[in-house]
Amino acid sequence: MKYSKATNYALHAMLFFVAAPAGKTIGMQPLAEMLSVSPTYLSKILTKLVKAGIVASTPGVSGGYRLLGRREELSFLSVIHAIEGTASLFHCDLEHVNDGCLIQGTMAEAEHNMESYLQEKKLIDLVDKLDQHRFAKLATTFS
Repeated sequence: MKYSKATNYALHAMLFFVAAPAGKTIGMQPLAEMLSVSPTYLSKILTKLVKAGIVASTPGVSGGYRLLGRREELSFLSVIHAIEGTASLFHCDLEHVNDGCLIQGTMAEAEHNMESYLQEKKLIDLVDKLDQHRFAKLATTFS
């Protein structure tokens, strides 16, 4: 199982949003530089997060993006679903018995267990481990 690079960047970006003071906006360019990703690619990722209601965009010279909702509630799973969607990771097209695929049940249970774990894990739990020197460079750009 493998998540896309977009999910990787989205999770890292959201860690910065969760670490930022409430209501503060983070500009696209400084965030792209912090993540070492092109602003165009990051824009596509942030657009998905906006559509999912996780962040909001603010237009204008001092615009950017800010976290919506309570930072304490933002789970890994909600970010992953915003980027990857909610489709099952495994789909069986074979019928082994009258009810369908024998493998599908086991795979669905494993996926459910993983999603439950990722729903419980919150990004805020990682903020204390964030490299404060590196984060301080981004913090100077908050508006």
